[in-house]
Amino acid sequence: MKRIVIFASGSGSNAENIIGFFQTKTTAEITHVLTNNEHAKVLDRCKKLDVNSLVFDRNDFSKSDMVLNFLKKEADFIILAGFLWRIPEKIVKAFPNKILNIHPALLPKYGGKGMYGMHVHKAVKENKESETGITIHYVNENYDEGAIIFQAKTSIDEVDTPEMIAKKVHELEYKHFPEVIEQVILAKNE
Repeated sequence: MKRIVIFASGSGSNAENIIGFFQTKTTAEITHVLTNNEHAKVLDRCKKLDVNSLVFDRNDFSKSDMVLNFLKKEADFIILAGFLWRIPEKIVKAFPNKILNIHPALLPKYGGKGMYGMHVHKAVKENKESETGITIHYVNENYDEGAIIFQAKTSIDEVDTPEMIAKKVHELEYKHFPEVIEQVILAKNE
């Protein structure tokens, strides 16, 4: 069974969805959730779901090898589920094509530093897009530039607010992200 470590910075709804999905699978198990935010709601979700968690700071992540060494011991795959920091090159190199991220837009549109959550949905609305969606991609050293694995689309109605767009996008995330993670893991096992 492969080991997954999830990185999250906020509420953790995607992390919880992924944890729930893999609780019934033999493909992989979630060993830990790591966060850079000691106040993140994802920590409450981890307690409720009996999943180990770890809080780290920028020094642990980027300057020292604390997080890297932890991952080498505990992870076969790394999943970013609402994690906002850029992944250091040393971690990307240690886990080539084994770090997956989900982005709440159809990359390459609306990607890059500062484009996350409601910032994306507001930009999509302001630009009067007729559709948006999700992109699941491998992580490289740059924000949202890794190879695309999967995209799913949803239409946007003129009356949709950014909050309504966010709800449509979340539905796509919850439906597809765990399944795509499992498909990637299975493909790497072949």
